Amino acid sequence: MVYDVAVIGTGPAGFSAALNLKILGKNFIWIGSRDLSEKAGKAERIDNYPGLPHITGRELNAAFSAQAGEMGLAITEQMVNSIVPMGEKYALMAGSEFYEARTVILATGTVRTAVLPGESALVGKGVSYCATCDGGLYRGKTIAVICNAARFEHEAAFLAGLAAKVYYFPVYKDPALSGENVEVVKERASAILGEERVSGVKLRGGGTLAVDGVFCLRDSLALSALLPSIGTEDGHIAVDRGMATNLPGVYAAGDCTGRPYQYAKAVGEGNTAAHSVIAYLAKARNELLP
Repeated sequence: MVYDVAVIGTGPAGFSAALNLKILGKNFIWIGSRDLSEKAGKAERIDNYPGLPHITGRELNAAFSAQAGEMGLAITEQMVNSIVPMGEKYALMAGSEFYEARTVILATGTVRTAVLPGESALVGKGVSYCATCDGGLYRGKTIAVICNAARFEHEAAFLAGLAAKVYYFPVYKDPALSGENVEVVKERASAILGEERVSGVKLRGGGTLAVDGVFCLRDSLALSALLPSIGTEDGHIAVDRGMATNLPGVYAAGDCTGRPYQYAKAVGEGNTAAHSVIAYLAKARNELLP
């Protein structure tokens, strides 16, 4: 199936885009966490959201979730690892799944984890973001797994079942992953080493660990890894007033487009992006008519 739209992200911007697309009757897939926005959920109090004074982030998330349920909005709980232009549509890889969409709305929020030196250059050469996609390539080998959220531990456990040795770098408190072949490394990784292929991980203290591959399990990807050809400005996705990027059919909304990082701004941009997509699809269909 080729969707009209793929909305990536389930925060306020992604919810707003999905809500409007549902109302407008479009065929779309909404990809992200069923917990919606982790950032919003931690807000102690929000005073500037119109009509909902002094609401907490948890209450705002609950309101979004309730409305999504009432509207029949389904969330596909996966993480998109890459987006590839394919003529008049886009291919999205999410774990071992593959989706196609004519347009894309990026509502990915801000990337809180910096890309390590050497990471971008070695993607596909030993650096991977998908355990189920590439884990089989490292059966019986030594790998490093850099993980920034406990909810990805099951993927690390899957990799531990394949690899001979796993150096596990948990960038969060109280990791639970264990096993005879798992070594939890408390020191942070500072770089990924290698020329044509990954050869090791450099540690902040100056030491190195020899590995055959590195899996980076994060709740968000740098734009350079997700969609390398997208235009950026000051580390954010560059958009026009209609939330269009430099790529045809690709729009962005919310924190990923830059400051101010505000929930009201994100919701408005998600709404705008959805309506811009509708106009883009209508124009594309009219151009195909004889």
